[in-house]
Amino acid sequence: MKFAIALFSAAHAPSSRRALLFAQAALAGGHQIVRLFFYQDGVYNAQDTSVTPQDELDLARQWRAFVTEHQLDGVVCIAAALRRGVLNEEEARRYQRSAVNLSVPWELSGLGQLHDAVQAADRLMCFGGP
Repeated sequence: MKFAIALFSAAHAPSSRRALLFAQAALAGGHQIVRLFFYQDGVYNAQDTSVTPQDELDLARQWRAFVTEHQLDGVVCIAAALRRGVLNEEEARRYQRSAVNLSVPWELSGLGQLHDAVQAADRLMCFGGP
């Protein structure tokens, strides 16, 4: 089965951990992940500058390792990211900001990427959100 996964909540939220566990289990079960799409507060899972307390799971780092290890398509909604100050090098330059807190393996893109993923997948799994 092909899954598209959308994550709407930040790394410290329980739904972020559930989404990661689901994604890991899907791949372990022989399924495919068409795309991971981080939207709304989910964009915080992709930023480089979060510091997690030592006694907590660093889900942002775990997401990065997971996407990198499995060479997955990890897309961060550009509108949600900009609104929350999550910027790659190109957007930081465009908006004349000194901080860059989004890098490989993440890609900034629009909601059209979520639409395309839904069209290519058998199921859309959503975690977090209102």
